[in-house]
Amino acid sequence: MSGLLALLDDVAAIAKVAAASVDDIAAAAAKAGTKAAGVVIDDAAVTPKYVHGFQADRELPIIWRIALGSLKNKLVVLLPGLLALDAFAPWAITPLLMLGGAYLCFEGAEKLVHMFAPHADHEIEADFDTRDPARLEEEKVAGAIKTDFILSAEIMTIALATIESPSFWMQAITLAVVGTFITVAVYGAVALIVKMDDLGLHMAATGHTSGSRALGRGLVRAMPRLMAVLSTVGTAAMLWVGGNIVIHGLDVTQLWAWPYKTIKYVATELANALPAAQGLVQWLVTAALDGVFGLILGVILIPIATRVVGPAIAAIWPGKST
Repeated sequence: MSGLLALLDDVAAIAKVAAASVDDIAAAAAKAGTKAAGVVIDDAAVTPKYVHGFQADRELPIIWRIALGSLKNKLVVLLPGLLALDAFAPWAITPLLMLGGAYLCFEGAEKLVHMFAPHADHEIEADFDTRDPARLEEEKVAGAIKTDFILSAEIMTIALATIESPSFWMQAITLAVVGTFITVAVYGAVALIVKMDDLGLHMAATGHTSGSRALGRGLVRAMPRLMAVLSTVGTAAMLWVGGNIVIHGLDVTQLWAWPYKTIKYVATELANALPAAQGLVQWLVTAALDGVFGLILGVILIPIATRVVGPAIAAIWPGKST
C-alpha cells in the first residue's frame, strides 16, 4: 500500500511539473508572439495580393497551399535550422537575416518599378502570362511561399530571441506553438479578407432586411479598393521590414552603424517634439525611414539580381530564377 501511495505521489509530482511546463510554454509563446506582431501584420498585408485576379473557386485552395507552405517553412525548415544555428553558430543568424531582408527590399522595389513601368522587362511579364492560369497559380504560390519564408524567418528569430528558457525542448515547443498559431491567424485573416466579396454578394442576394442587403452591396463595392490598399501596404511592408532587418543587422555586426543611429536620433527628436503622440510618432518615423532605406537598397539590387544573380541561378538550376 505504501508503495502504491508513493507511486501516486510521484505521478502527482510529474503532473504538476507537466502543468507548469504547459503554463511556461503558453506564457513564452504569448510573449514571443507579441514581440513578432509587427512582422505578422506585414505578413497578413503581403499575402492577399497573391490571390488577386483568380477565379473565386481558386482563392481558398491557393490560400491553403500557401498556408501549408508557410507552416512547412516555420516548422520543418526554420525551427530546426534556427535552433541549430543558435546552438552551434549564433553569429550566422544576423547575416542570414540580412540576406533575407535584402531580398525583401529587392522584391518591394521591383514591384514599384513594374507598377510605374510595367513594360520594363518583357521576360518577367512573360513569367506571369495570364493565358495559362495553372502556370500563373504555380508561380504565384511559389512566390508567396518564398516571400513568406523571409517574413517567417524574422518572426521565428524574434520569437527565439524572446524565449528565456535555457531548455532546448522548451525553446523548440514554444517556437512550434508560435509558428503554428501565427500561421493559422495570418492565413485565417487572409481567407476572410479575400472571401469578403463573396459574403457581400450572398448578403445582397439573400439578406432579410434592406440594411443587410445594403451592407452586402457595400462590401462588394469596397473589396477592389481594399485589395488595392492591401497590395500597396504589402509592398510598403516588404520595404519597411526588409530595410529594418538590414539596418539592424548593420548595427549589430558593426559594419555600418550610421543608418541605425541616424534613424533612431531623428525619430527620437521628432517624437520628443510631439509628446502627446510620442510613441506613435517615433514608430511612424522609424518605419518610414526604414522603408526609404529599403527602397534605395532594393533599387540598387534590381540590376544585380536580374542581370547577375538571376541568370547565374538559372544556369545552375534550370527553371529557377530570383
